[in-house]
Amino acid sequence: MAGAPDTAFDCVLRAWQAHEAELLGFLRHHASDADAAQDLLQEVFVKALRQGGGFCALDKPRAWLFQVARHALIDAGRLQRPSAELPEDLAAPPAEERAPVDALDACIARNLPLLGEQDRDIVQRCDLDGQTVRGYADAAGLSLPAAKARLLRARKRLRDALVERCGVRFDPDGSVCCHAGPDCA
Repeated sequence: MAGAPDTAFDCVLRAWQAHEAELLGFLRHHASDADAAQDLLQEVFVKALRQGGGFCALDKPRAWLFQVARHALIDAGRLQRPSAELPEDLAAPPAEERAPVDALDACIARNLPLLGEQDRDIVQRCDLDGQTVRGYADAAGLSLPAAKARLLRARKRLRDALVERCGVRFDPDGSVCCHAGPDCA
């Protein structure tokens, strides 16, 4: 139909007819074989069609087609990288080790209930739930120095329980270096 506006298909078709042979030559030069080049050429055509009206708005459709062709070649090359089947009896990689202090969570969960109510409450709120000592002091009706002293004493009692019941040991810096493990008493 003369005078009818171009459809997206018409824009793609005109550009395709103008550049198909050149694109195929480029792809044949860089692809592993002629069949692969033909497959890649079809991918480029499909991508151009998917652009729809956006393809008609391109200033340089030839440059766009060649860029898409280059990307298709790169993607095809990535898929052709050699790979090897892994044997079924291959050992699994070792589990990521947790820092000794992080591995104490089971021991703490078993020993925290054994503390007195006040000790358990302040350790739970300040150390495990993230409440500030000032917030705890305000909620419990304590002065800040009294809350700090209570927390220090509760931590000491929990530490003693962990040493006794879980075999926790410390390095020269005072950091947890090891313990008996999650099955400790």
